[in-house]
Amino acid sequence: MEQLKIVARRLGVRRSTVASLRMRAEREVMARRHRPTARPGGRILAYHSVGTPSWGVNDVSPAQFRRHLELAEREGFRFVAPDEIVRTGGRPGDLAITFDDGITTVATNAAPILAERGIPWSLFVVTAWTDGHHGFGDGTVLDWAGLERLVDDPLCTIGSHSCTHPRFSMLDRPTAADELTRSRSILEERLGILADTFAIPLGQSGDWNPMCQEIGAATYRVVYAQAEETRTPGTVGRTFVSRFDDDRVFVAALHGAFDRWEEWV
Repeated sequence: MEQLKIVARRLGVRRSTVASLRMRAEREVMARRHRPTARPGGRILAYHSVGTPSWGVNDVSPAQFRRHLELAEREGFRFVAPDEIVRTGGRPGDLAITFDDGITTVATNAAPILAERGIPWSLFVVTAWTDGHHGFGDGTVLDWAGLERLVDDPLCTIGSHSCTHPRFSMLDRPTAADELTRSRSILEERLGILADTFAIPLGQSGDWNPMCQEIGAATYRVVYAQAEETRTPGTVGRTFVSRFDDDRVFVAALHGAFDRWEEWV
């Protein structure tokens, strides 16, 4: 891996490009090699945007998202609310949908597709981004009016994804506590909801630690990671979905191919 980094630097290739190429190759190879194993409970998928190409590897197209739902149904999965899997562990074949970041295309593109099928889903938002404090371009992130419309959607549950999307493992205790408690308070004040669920920004094992989990568990009923077997104890695992997940890769993900995989960032 160090050799890959050195070559990339010499060629002037951006780290994000190398990470993207590595992710695609890893997921293709792991999907080919994987043999499905029985899972005792349900699985929760972690998406980000649906038709926002600037979101890079985290973006899937609307057609790809629809195809994923069709593939899951073909494989015998049934869609349930994320909270059902949290509360009960889920039955084998239970599958839930979540989205991180609060990107506008989740509301404009994904929500209508989910509504067609009556599929419940959860959205985790970054409150400072919703306030407009970001550099992603106008309309990329849902504003408060957009979130207010989602509050009225009976299929949608809104939770926190922090105030500013930091890497929590790099924060001291007071800063981590402020990110966690203030984002929840802002959501409750602005939307009138009980925001008792939280998704860890980035969500890999190195992005959260026991100190963060102690504060998170005291603030939220549920803390979601974006890793399965490598997550911090006490968090709820989710399976990351990428733009590279064609039929074979996505079906492999449903059957556990990436339960020990983590994104290289």
